[in-house]
Amino acid sequence: MKFIDESKIEVFAGKGGNGIASFRREKYIDKGGPDGGDGGRGGSVYAMADRNINTLVDYRFARTHRAKNGESGRGSDCYGKGADDVILRMPVGTVITDINSGEVIADLTHDGEKILLAQGGIGGLGNIHFKSSTNRAPRQCTPGTEGEARELQLELKVLADVGLLGMPNAGKSTFIRAVSAARPKVADYPFTTLHPNLGVVRVSHEKSFVIADIPGLIEGAAEGAGLGHQFLRHLARTRLLLHLVDIAPMYEGTDPVAEANAILNELKKYDQSLYEKPRWLVLNKLDLLPDRDEKTAAFLKKFTDFDRHFAISAINGEGCKELTYSIMEHLLQTAAKEQQAVADSAQESDADTI
Repeated sequence: MKFIDESKIEVFAGKGGNGIASFRREKYIDKGGPDGGDGGRGGSVYAMADRNINTLVDYRFARTHRAKNGESGRGSDCYGKGADDVILRMPVGTVITDINSGEVIADLTHDGEKILLAQGGIGGLGNIHFKSSTNRAPRQCTPGTEGEARELQLELKVLADVGLLGMPNAGKSTFIRAVSAARPKVADYPFTTLHPNLGVVRVSHEKSFVIADIPGLIEGAAEGAGLGHQFLRHLARTRLLLHLVDIAPMYEGTDPVAEANAILNELKKYDQSLYEKPRWLVLNKLDLLPDRDEKTAAFLKKFTDFDRHFAISAINGEGCKELTYSIMEHLLQTAAKEQQAVADSAQESDADTI
């Protein structure tokens, strides 16, 4: 299945049915009075998060989605039938924005979350609502109202706890294969990853986290070079970034320090808040270095823009277990701090209320 992470669609809610003016006409019943029914409501359009969907490919070509109109009322006090609602199922993590107003309508972060996109029209009133002691034969009725119409931007931001950063061929796909059950493509040439991959890293029976691998960044990505900049949005929800660096590049003359700095420059150009996220340095491919200690020390002396650093060999798993345990500990501590902040905020709110 092709990975699609953005699309534009139009949604049209149904029009409400018209109320009618009708009078009871039966044999032996003279002047039966008004009996015109109301129109049915128009169908609404909803978005629902579905964890079984992981791409917006369904909305790549199906751009227009319409709900049906409500039925008009009929005589004999018969009300028109309301139209069925249209439910658009989308991946968890989809952000829905109104293109015309720029308003973010929804951020679908939980499976089963349901959001109204376009409200269906209200059915019109039949003449049975207008009868009175002074108006025994009302001929008034009202039309149904129009349904809402919107042009929407869909943008998928995958839900992951940890995101991987790095140049092409830094070993990100190999790392995610080493620590999870995900099996992204791995080869000895750059740009083997063409779309984000997610893997669940299970540290124990009760503890696990989700890691996201995106296509490698290259210098000039902020101006549209390469693929990685297009997918950087998928790191927006992560709590921790792992900056993987190939400490033993295959091409002579390649400077790992310059490549690491290039990644940070592109990250800063794209989004300052993403640049300010906690970021750990992971030096990969130690198995190719006979003098690993000297190479690692020389690199760390020149490159210092990170919170913590680890040295691993993803191809044989060296150092990966210790790294995943440290990540799990960091995520648990971060979650505890967030919960405490929410609790403190709630207490302050209660105190202000009192």
